[in-house]
Amino acid sequence: MIKNRVCKHKLLIVVDNIDDKFEFDKLFGNLGDFSSDTRFIFTTRDKRVLDFIPECKLYEPGEMSLCQSLHLFSKHAFGMKYPPEEDVRISEEFVKVATGVPLALKVIGSLLFRRERKFWEEKLRELQDIPSTIKNMVQERLKISYNDLSHNEKQIFLDIACFFVGSHKDLPYYMWSSCGFYPESGIDTLIHRSLIKLDKGNKFWMRDHIKDLGRAIVKEEDVRHPYNRTKIWFTNDVLDMLRNGEGSERVEVVRIDVESMDYHDKLFESERFEKLSGLRYLEVRYGRMMGDFSQVLPNICFCRLYCCETVPTDVNTKKLAVLDLEGSNVKDNWKGWSGIKAAAKLKAVNVPHCLELKKSPDLSTCTSLEFINFSHTKMKGQMHIGKFKNLKTLRLQETCITELVIRGGDIGKLQRLEEMDVSQTYLRELPAGMESLSSLKILEMVFHECGWSKIPRLPGSLKRLSVLSSCGVPNLLELKELETLSYSTGPLILGDLWQLPNLKDLTLQQCFSDGPLLQQDQGQEATSPAALPTSLISLRIVDCKHLNELPNLANLCNLIQLRLMGIGVAEIRGLGELRALETMAISFMDLNNLNGLENLRFLATLILRGIQLETLPSLANLSKLKDRGLELSESRSNPRPGRPRGVFISFDNQ
Repeated sequence: MIKNRVCKHKLLIVVDNIDDKFEFDKLFGNLGDFSSDTRFIFTTRDKRVLDFIPECKLYEPGEMSLCQSLHLFSKHAFGMKYPPEEDVRISEEFVKVATGVPLALKVIGSLLFRRERKFWEEKLRELQDIPSTIKNMVQERLKISYNDLSHNEKQIFLDIACFFVGSHKDLPYYMWSSCGFYPESGIDTLIHRSLIKLDKGNKFWMRDHIKDLGRAIVKEEDVRHPYNRTKIWFTNDVLDMLRNGEGSERVEVVRIDVESMDYHDKLFESERFEKLSGLRYLEVRYGRMMGDFSQVLPNICFCRLYCCETVPTDVNTKKLAVLDLEGSNVKDNWKGWSGIKAAAKLKAVNVPHCLELKKSPDLSTCTSLEFINFSHTKMKGQMHIGKFKNLKTLRLQETCITELVIRGGDIGKLQRLEEMDVSQTYLRELPAGMESLSSLKILEMVFHECGWSKIPRLPGSLKRLSVLSSCGVPNLLELKELETLSYSTGPLILGDLWQLPNLKDLTLQQCFSDGPLLQQDQGQEATSPAALPTSLISLRIVDCKHLNELPNLANLCNLIQLRLMGIGVAEIRGLGELRALETMAISFMDLNNLNGLENLRFLATLILRGIQLETLPSLANLSKLKDRGLELSESRSNPRPGRPRGVFISFDNQ
């Protein structure tokens, strides 16, 4: 019916809060029957349902500006776009209280609609004095999304809200998996329902009002007695529970941070934890752990002792999946290493910055290990990794390891290995069979000294590669999946890079060219293909003083960040074609011009330092630049003969 009546007209169709039961074809018929000018807008709490709508593109609104917030508030408080002149000031105060959260603006505005001025003033004082009032109003609405989650998804959500915002996902993932929470699908659901995000570093991120919701839900388990809740994150609450012999098997997750406390308050004896038989996660920061913990905490899955002066003589390994001793005073002769050998379910050992560790502990019986991090220790000599067939992550950066020992000598047997960081080690060579690591995605190899004749062949599955070496560059043409490349202190020919179709992030530092910059095959015409791939989003070239020519950048239509410092080029060809560019930083270069700068309409950050220009760039069209500042001073560098002295220019956005 809808299709027959209106499909020929130009329409805007909005469908709110669709779910997995929504069927586009059943409601609207064939998309092709509508005018090409028609637009559909769908809102949903679950992004996955959009996959079943033809030609649908995802849009996630960012934080609202003050002006946008005021418009939304006014719509609900006054029924108009702008508040009346006499109500502008008090409206702005309400907008500040709402902190740019659209739902809060809508709730507050609706509450104030057609109310007297006296009510407005009283409600403003209430919200300012008792911020929890507005939080409660918002949280009641947000609970709709939470209530739709499964039990396992709720556990993961509450753990993140109370403990893991800003944490890398790897270690909590192993705990949740060990507890039967199915984190792969659980995290995916939370992301698609916009309850959490993973940033570029794979760390959990959550909006403040959603984090507050999670913590409020836990507090509701027992408003008066924190030690009756499943999760306790305030240190004083945990200390009171332990000192008074409170707590029960109901407590599952605990954090204690005693960095700023007196010496005697940092002591934790194993007997204090006897009642916490249901604890699956224990985090102690800067504590002194005393006694044998192997007979308490029978359900512990994740034991994190961060920068602890002393560690227990042993830990309960019955269900232990993650052992994290980062920065703690653990030594080679720690008795706990013997107990760890019996940890049949151990998935991760994380002991970076343990400066007393000088040799690799014997973990050969822990064949289920998937994650090993011994970085920033004094560990030296050999490390045996051949028995870890399930290993996914190996981090050894800034150690004195000289050799990776594998039975048979072929690392290719570690078919599940995804990440390997051996930067700043003393490895004499990488093990044979590197090219057979079909799952390897991240390889960091930045060396103190390179005695190698060449870098070995690398697997084509690599997505991120960091190399600092004077022994040559690997064969990049085989790395078709490469997304991030960081290369330093070696010879490099940019002409190789255009053949990497997925490269998004490129950093070159202190590189030199021992041949033509834009390499061409014999018989090729003078107009070589673009030296840099169009897929690039970020380009950074630093201190490559012998680089006197850049390829034309006009093809980099996706480039968002451009940072050039200390290179010998006089012109940035194609600058005006970088229409997507948002950040540009040019430092300590002797440029003739910045032609095309005026075309960069999306440029939000511009930094020019220590450069010479005959004319200042025009900024008239750069409306998105934030907090523009301009500093001019006489250049101290020696100008070229016959050329006027330049100026030092700095446009900084704080």
